[in-house]
Amino acid sequence: MASIRSRNGKWQARITRKGEQPRAKSFQSRQDAERWARQIESDIDKGSYTNLVLADRTPFKAVIERYVQEVTLTTRSMKEDTFRLRALARHPIAKLNMAAITPIKVAEYRDERLKIVSTGTVIRELSYFSSIINHARREWGINMINPIPLVKKPPAPQGRSRILSEDELNRLFDALKPRVKNANTWLLPLTMFALESAMRRGEILGLRWKHINLEKRTAFIPLTKNGESRTVPLSLAAIEILKQLPRNLNGQVFPVNPTTLSAAIDRARIKAKLEDFHFHDLRHMAITRIAEKLPNLIELSAVSGHKSLAMLRRYYHPNAELLAQKIA
Repeated sequence: MASIRSRNGKWQARITRKGEQPRAKSFQSRQDAERWARQIESDIDKGSYTNLVLADRTPFKAVIERYVQEVTLTTRSMKEDTFRLRALARHPIAKLNMAAITPIKVAEYRDERLKIVSTGTVIRELSYFSSIINHARREWGINMINPIPLVKKPPAPQGRSRILSEDELNRLFDALKPRVKNANTWLLPLTMFALESAMRRGEILGLRWKHINLEKRTAFIPLTKNGESRTVPLSLAAIEILKQLPRNLNGQVFPVNPTTLSAAIDRARIKAKLEDFHFHDLRHMAITRIAEKLPNLIELSAVSGHKSLAMLRRYYHPNAELLAQKIA
């Protein structure tokens, strides 16, 4: 039953049910308190009531930090996700209690961030919001409605279609050649291998010799971005690149860390005077080249590792002139 009383200049409505935690809330007027009590009792009777007590007193920041410790630190993308989530925890929206994370607040966050970062980044951040809230609801008893499905997401960015010309490729390879003593000799063959194999950067850097079969021309990847293993067929050119490599004592095919590779590609891009080039563009180019030999998208996806053909189409950029020849 609900009881209404005056307390500290406000009207407090209190609902008690046998075997359940009491619910109370204060209002400026008795009428508002009675209206709230009637609504809550009706929701309880219909089984649609959501207890927001814990959500009301739990800051979003605390939930983010707990998510980082208990969930993010166990994932393959731990470093990147931890960095992004801790940045989110420093944003003013993280000071709100979970119950205050409404569609309006999320929409304001979205619009603010769109002035600073790309639409792809905002879409990723809204995905973080949703994952954290859903986990908190399922695992930590924080009852609230996930507002993310109610917020309009910015349009997804179009897939990149940067294809280097032969001249640009030659300039890039030339810029990566070691010219001084103790220079990193792995960067050029690594880049050439990326263009031949269509493998992701993380897959290439994680390659180990025990997973390479030169005779069968395959590379086994125990764990991919999709969370599954796969065996990648390799071209003759890719195999030739591998055969020319010295064997590293720790078993890595390319003993280069991601930071070193990123810095080297940036320097080479500037030296080669390449505009709007990312290392990941090599994967786009490789898939486009392989697609000319494997026009069947199912076979192409077996090489690229895409589980979704829709995603593969974002990477696959067929040559219009070659297509015109085929339909002549």
